[in-house]
Amino acid sequence: MTRIAYVNDRFVPLEEASVSILDRGFLFADGIYEVTAVIDGRLVDTPRHMARLERSARETGMALRETPDRIAAIEAELIVRNGLHEGLVYLQATRGAADRDFLPAADLAPTLVMFTQAKALVDAPAASTGIRVATVPDIRWGRRDIKSVMLLTQVLAKQEAARAGADDAWLIADGLVTEGASSTAWIVTQDGTLVTRAPSHETLPGCTGAALAALVEDLGLTIDWRPFSLDEALSAREAFNSAAGSLILPVVAIDGRSIGDGTPGPVATRLRTLYIEAARRAAP
Repeated sequence: MTRIAYVNDRFVPLEEASVSILDRGFLFADGIYEVTAVIDGRLVDTPRHMARLERSARETGMALRETPDRIAAIEAELIVRNGLHEGLVYLQATRGAADRDFLPAADLAPTLVMFTQAKALVDAPAASTGIRVATVPDIRWGRRDIKSVMLLTQVLAKQEAARAGADDAWLIADGLVTEGASSTAWIVTQDGTLVTRAPSHETLPGCTGAALAALVEDLGLTIDWRPFSLDEALSAREAFNSAAGSLILPVVAIDGRSIGDGTPGPVATRLRTLYIEAARRAAP
């Protein structure tokens, strides 16, 4: 089946999808993006993703080519056209295309592209085995709350983690865990409290994490919204990541040291199950 993409008002075969080499997303990383999970052929957490997209556009002074409602409708149409049962919809919006100049013209026509990607989410093997993470210095810019396409630092972090034999990276600044290279980082303390950073300019506000937080009380747990140190993570009962591209994944080792007994913990496992159940109930 030919994959179908969306580029500036048109559905086209993926191999024919293209944008100008003068697009500011290509030249300056002057763009924003969203990744939305698809389960059972339906979008997950769409209102949160559209709200974050609007916020990223507002914080960068960027106009969107379509309204959030229209964007969500296009994503749903892409799922149908690609026969996607489970996976992701990727969306990228840029300020548009023009001759290279750091200062953008005020009358640029924004660019909007989307495509789907099949991926096992519900029965992902890593959910049962857990993942290993390596810590990498966080050298990103100061507005990490904007979901920018400027992702070179994250690419380098994941490469460094892979060279260390790990599956993913956690970013560290001043001895504190900022977040995962493409996820929100969580720990479960020895007394059963969940710890993760509160929203700020230092981290991306995770849509999956926000949905997860609403489910925590179902387990009788509480969240302590604060930074945690690497030492605290290493002595935690459990650790896990949350992200649209992987849902909730237990972290079983950090820098080669086992977390808990080195297997996926019961809290992360139960939260993953609750999240998937809630996503299925809420999907349009």
